Amino acid sequence: MKFVYRLSYYLFGFTVGCVFLFFVLNKKNTRCSYMPNARVLNDLRTKPFHYSDLASQKLAQEWLDTIDIKNTLEYGDVDFDRSNIKYKNGKLYTVIGKTTKNQPIEVIVENYENRVILRDVKKQ
Repeated sequence: MKFVYRLSYYLFGFTVGCVFLFFVLNKKNTRCSYMPNARVLNDLRTKPFHYSDLASQKLAQEWLDTIDIKNTLEYGDVDFDRSNIKYKNGKLYTVIGKTTKNQPIEVIVENYENRVILRDVKKQ
């Protein structure tokens, strides 16, 4: 068999396989979070979220909104130098992000086995 025929068979099979995988994996709603930053943020987003008293007071101020917290937990960067610290029965994480007004903020959360508590939010 000529090389051109073998290449066309290979490309046809490869294309059919890619289309099949696209439709199968798309329906499963899978996520590919391999990097440490993505894994931590995904873990924080999937658990029930609670607010501490201090965080509730900060959210009542005009410079911060719950959308800013959600965006930070979606697109922010985990500061691993100040994170993964044992705290009570969980771990303490610091996530750096921005508000909708493009102001840098620092979100400090307590990550437990079954919930996440927003501990504090600071302007940088």
